[in-house]
Amino acid sequence: MQIPVWFEFTSFGVLLLILAADIFLAFRRPHIPSTRESAIWIAFYVLLALIFAGLLFVLGDADHAGQFVAGWLTEYSLSIDNLFVFLLIMGRFSVPRKYQQEILMVGIVLALILRGVFILLGAQLIEHFSWIFYLFGLFLVYTAVNQAVTSHDEEKETENRLIRLLRRRIAITDTFEGAKLRTTVDGRRLFTPALIVFIALGTTDLVFALDSIPAIFGITTNAFLVFAANVFALMGLRQLYFLLGDLVEKLVYLKYGIAAILGFIGVKLFFHALHGNELPFINGGHGVQWAPEISTPVSLAVIVLAMSVAVVASVIRLRLDARRTGSMVP
Repeated sequence: MQIPVWFEFTSFGVLLLILAADIFLAFRRPHIPSTRESAIWIAFYVLLALIFAGLLFVLGDADHAGQFVAGWLTEYSLSIDNLFVFLLIMGRFSVPRKYQQEILMVGIVLALILRGVFILLGAQLIEHFSWIFYLFGLFLVYTAVNQAVTSHDEEKETENRLIRLLRRRIAITDTFEGAKLRTTVDGRRLFTPALIVFIALGTTDLVFALDSIPAIFGITTNAFLVFAANVFALMGLRQLYFLLGDLVEKLVYLKYGIAAILGFIGVKLFFHALHGNELPFINGGHGVQWAPEISTPVSLAVIVLAMSVAVVASVIRLRLDARRTGSMVP
């Protein structure tokens, strides 16, 4: 069954309204959200995503609903890794906690715009060049290996070189004024450090978009479901940032769970490409029948299992370390 067109347009309208309200609240009342406030907002967004999946089940079918849930969980998992880098950026530039909501919202809007562009490009590529699944699959397997072996310290050093270059070329103040990019000091118009933070967030979003869009196209090729999954995954990211805080950095095995998900979807994409193969130098341009088609329920189970194992293993490691040092687990 096809998803009704009216439902797609209505969903986009409602999601944009919710996002606009979130942006309005973040800029109208900058503050440090309490744990309770953050948890309530996250529960609201999760409930909203589940209601959306239920409507897809009723108006479409179980396959559409399953694809959305699997895609949403995949994007949510990748967003948690994105969250870790956001923490590094905020800490490195000493962004005051009361301004972090505003700056995070800008980062999230940038992420949505970039992912929207990549979704449109990806959908066009898939429609006209089916062999693109081979490239997507190989890229995700490469990304999975890189995710598992690359430390965030190496990424930090690359960013530092960019920031040093910007500071030499642009006059920047030492203090923040919320999310304002420009300020006046002694009659001179100068940039605030928010400019550097936005550039850092933007480049981070670009990198994560390159990873996440091929990953979700491995779950579904429906552009509407792809974009909806991205919106739902990113909407609660600001609250998740304040709820988890430094705990994300302590989930030491999280990156391996994310790497496992990326690697699995990469292999799934490669099998999908083989099954519908059109390249003349592979099996004479015919599909490879032995290549398995991995179903949505299997994909969903692997995603949930990978993240669950990574989080549980990290918590166990935290508790063991706490016992050795005699400290409390946050």
